[in-house]
Amino acid sequence: MRAIIRFRYLVVILAAVVMVFGVIQLRHMPVDVLPEFAPPHVEIHTEALGLSAEEVEQLITVPLEHNLLNGVPWIDKIYSDSVSGLSAIKLTFEPGTDLYRARQMVAERLAQGAPTLPRVSRGPVMLQPTSVSSRVLVVRLSSKKISAIQMSVLARWTIMPCLMGVPGVANVAVWGMRDRQLQVQVDPDRLRAYQVSLLQLVESVGNALWVSPLSFVEAATPGNAGFVDTPQQRVGIQHISPIISPESLAKVSVQGTGALLVDEAEQNLATPRQGGAVRLMDVADVVENHQPLIGDALANDGANLLLVIEKFPGSDTVKVTHGVEEALSNLRPGLGGMEIDSTVFRPATFIQMARDNLARAVMIACVVVVLMVGLFFFNWRAALISLLTILVSLVAAGMVLYLSGVTLNMMVLVGLVIGIGAIVSNAIVVVENILRRLGERRGQGSGEIPSTTSGIILASLIETGGGMLFATMISLLAALPIFSIQGMAGNFFRPLAVTYILAVLASTLVALIVTPALSAILLLHVSEATLGFPASPVIRRLQAGYNKVLRRQISQPRTAYLIIAVLGGIGLGVIPFIRAPMLPTFKERDLLIRLETAPGTSHPEMVRLVDRVTSELRAIPGVHNVAALVGRAVFGDRTVDVNSAGVLANLSPAADYDATVTAINEALKSYPGLQSEVQTYLNQTGSQVVWTRLDHPQEQR
Repeated sequence: MRAIIRFRYLVVILAAVVMVFGVIQLRHMPVDVLPEFAPPHVEIHTEALGLSAEEVEQLITVPLEHNLLNGVPWIDKIYSDSVSGLSAIKLTFEPGTDLYRARQMVAERLAQGAPTLPRVSRGPVMLQPTSVSSRVLVVRLSSKKISAIQMSVLARWTIMPCLMGVPGVANVAVWGMRDRQLQVQVDPDRLRAYQVSLLQLVESVGNALWVSPLSFVEAATPGNAGFVDTPQQRVGIQHISPIISPESLAKVSVQGTGALLVDEAEQNLATPRQGGAVRLMDVADVVENHQPLIGDALANDGANLLLVIEKFPGSDTVKVTHGVEEALSNLRPGLGGMEIDSTVFRPATFIQMARDNLARAVMIACVVVVLMVGLFFFNWRAALISLLTILVSLVAAGMVLYLSGVTLNMMVLVGLVIGIGAIVSNAIVVVENILRRLGERRGQGSGEIPSTTSGIILASLIETGGGMLFATMISLLAALPIFSIQGMAGNFFRPLAVTYILAVLASTLVALIVTPALSAILLLHVSEATLGFPASPVIRRLQAGYNKVLRRQISQPRTAYLIIAVLGGIGLGVIPFIRAPMLPTFKERDLLIRLETAPGTSHPEMVRLVDRVTSELRAIPGVHNVAALVGRAVFGDRTVDVNSAGVLANLSPAADYDATVTAINEALKSYPGLQSEVQTYLNQTGSQVVWTRLDHPQEQR
């Protein structure tokens, strides 16, 4: 310990380096609201458009679960959902499992068994890993110049690939996607009139394409055109399909109906010439359209596209948001006048607001600490030493968290707040003991008290060091039970305990190393008249009152026992009536409203109902922006049918939060048969800490 006093300037310089390096690095620390509490898991989606939920369960989900995925190494539990047109399987693995090794095992199983699935669906796809609070941005695309199909083409082939290249983006799901299709809508009466079978029509359409997904037509295995060698060069031959529009496809003749004798210049294409081939346009309507919708997007009283952008685990929400917005800004000039609105759902706004409030609170707390320490010590040097010790302790704990790869989130901040008590206590105890001993030396002269200031500092450090170490050990023992919590709850609260332990350890080390060094620098060459414990009137009054109460309680201990028993009984009696939630309620400005109607509700009816709801919500004072996600999207984060919808309502900054939420709830009550729930995305995500699974026997389904 003498080395601390001897090399006090070196210690302070190292502490300053830690402060500067820590502040710089903490500015780049990933920020999120919730910790990554979910266990290692893999999600598998298999699209099967047209199959009912029961068919999906029998043909896809059960074979995948029982025949392929049950024996995957390190697997803990399997959850599955089968809805109309989609099989969603979630595999959770044992704690500590390497996620990428688990994904490799699942990918190998899928590669082995996917060909055995019936040809009624696309192949199973393993989704990208996403964060617990995965949604990082919801973007609205709209246009008055181009159709929804053309917007979907731009979203699929231009916007999505660009956004997937942004660092941190794991997935982009498009609600309201309308894939461009050339559809042959058959008329049975016209088929009968021309004596054409449906199989002839299907084969004709399939073979008219360059490549067909139908396995029983010739175009399923297209050949290559090869090349032709001339005396001087080799010329490659490439087939260019003439089918580029509904009009060109409509002119294709049906196989088995004779040669094509239609004059291309003929104006009346609806009637074939006598003895000519039957064309597709004669027996069907050939149009450009889109696939049957599994979901839709509504915003601003009309159909739009909504892009739900999700991030990887551990990614910085604010940085990913800025990266996506920059990419969209670069794409905007080439999108043909398409409007882009990234304010529909933007969690980064809440995080930035919370970070600004936190910085303001920290500054206020520092001022209050300085004032309180100065008020009690009546010594500016003691106040400065205590303040610097507290700041170094906090920065040191944060720097260790940063170097460990921890994301700055709510539980980390809670751990720091809980550890503030130990940090302030450790910072003040050493300084108070040094000043007290200096005052005793001035009042009593020499004797057992060292004659030099450095000796007094060393003696004070030895006196308080042992007790501080024991107090630190007791504080750390109080946090150990958190590590015994298993499952998602354990993963959720463990960052709190780790942060608290690091804060307490950092404050103890700083108090035992940096505080004596600062005291030696600031107090060593100060005149003796300036030193000593100052006669603070606040301290005198508090000590006088405390000594009076203490003497009375020592002389009459029964009164103290009675007070303790009464307070303890009141505390135990109040516990059963505590109904506070385990997690805090976040007052986000982005509300998530769940809507659900009776199963079997059609897509047009659900769109009509949701459109009415969003129009009414948009008229409520304080509601700034409203958008709705109906049903689901391919590779989206919702496994629901079209009878379910999620409404995103953004509140203006000046709106009364509670009054606006109450008005929204009252508006939703006016729709009979519509189940609704108003919450926020973070509160919904945090509620997943506790999972309940109900298993229903097959005969009860």
